Amino acid sequence: MWRRRTAGGHASGARPTAPAASPEPAETPAPAERPSLTIDALGRKCPIPIIMLAEQINNVPMRDVVAVLADDPAAYTDVPAWCRLKSHEHVGSYDLPQGGWAIHVRRNY
Repeated sequence: MWRRRTAGGHASGARPTAPAASPEPAETPAPAERPSLTIDALGRKCPIPIIMLAEQINNVPMRDVVAVLADDPAAYTDVPAWCRLKSHEHVGSYDLPQGGWAIHVRRNY
């Protein structure tokens, strides 16, 4: 298999190393954008959070954010997968103080 050489590429194939990251503890960042709609699916098992999201995402304007509150571990991975499947944007997943996550989805169409 061949590889195209780009500007600034290295003949040996080696890439410059990135500077070391600071050893700070990882935190879940706070959501940058306030959601237009919040769907409370706490206590419900998958696929119910996804079904609720699919039914209600068209109720918000284009490019607005919907927050899905869920505590089922399957929802943590299934909602972002649904976003990829349906071409919506998974903005981020944020820990809730009472347990679970607020999974933010941006409507793309």
